[in-house]
Amino acid sequence: MVERSGRTGGAWAVAAALMVGACAAPQAAEPGAEPGGDPATSVRQAAEVLSRAGTSKASTSMEMASGGTRVTIRGEGGYDFRRRTGHLEVVLPKDAAGASEHRPITELLVPGALYMKNRGAGVPADKWVRVDTAALHDGNLVTNGATDPAVAAELLRGAQKVTYVGEVELAGVRVRHYRGVADLAVAARTASPQVRGALAAAAKGFAKDAVPFDAYLDAEGRLRKVRHQFSFANQGRTVAVASTTLLYGFGTPVDVRLPSREDIYAGKIKA
Repeated sequence: MVERSGRTGGAWAVAAALMVGACAAPQAAEPGAEPGGDPATSVRQAAEVLSRAGTSKASTSMEMASGGTRVTIRGEGGYDFRRRTGHLEVVLPKDAAGASEHRPITELLVPGALYMKNRGAGVPADKWVRVDTAALHDGNLVTNGATDPAVAAELLRGAQKVTYVGEVELAGVRVRHYRGVADLAVAARTASPQVRGALAAAAKGFAKDAVPFDAYLDAEGRLRKVRHQFSFANQGRTVAVASTTLLYGFGTPVDVRLPSREDIYAGKIKA
């Protein structure tokens, strides 16, 4: 499981302050036999297959656990794997009384940057915040409550010790289940240029490179679901994070329009 040093950035406050929830990492198994192919090769090719597929709808879930606190952040949107652009509506957890505590955050994902609206923490309601993902210590793998779907797929380029688990049904579709460990450094070296900076930042920011994963591919080799498991130290506590991305509705149009310069907040963001 990946461990991260105690360094934090301003954008990390969205997830770190909430201490979002996770599961224990699976033990890496010895490579298993996949009918008709090599499991590691199938998983490493997932990002290229998605690029050929074009667009899809996306659902994200990020669970964090620290001490006795466990919360979940969920997102819904769409992604264009050719352009490496997407949008998510991220819903933060409710407060202890069950009432909605935070407005949903709108996130626009583009190569090298993340735009957020309703970020809170002193940002005017009508303004966007722009974050350079290569400047984040985790490369935006966990920072803002959702993993960029392209980065999640590109991380699989570093897949090691991959086991073919077998076929299962996922949302009415037969998929092949794989389990293994992704090497952040290897993924960063072999990733597409658009996401290489984010993965390179993550490879430097985490203390260990190994990221346990479960990946599910359909008959065409398209990634339908991937679950990565991370852990890092934050203010003396270990935070365990499980980030899950679901992809469906391939071919759905995805339109991402970036905010104008005057709509981007240039002031200081509170932690």
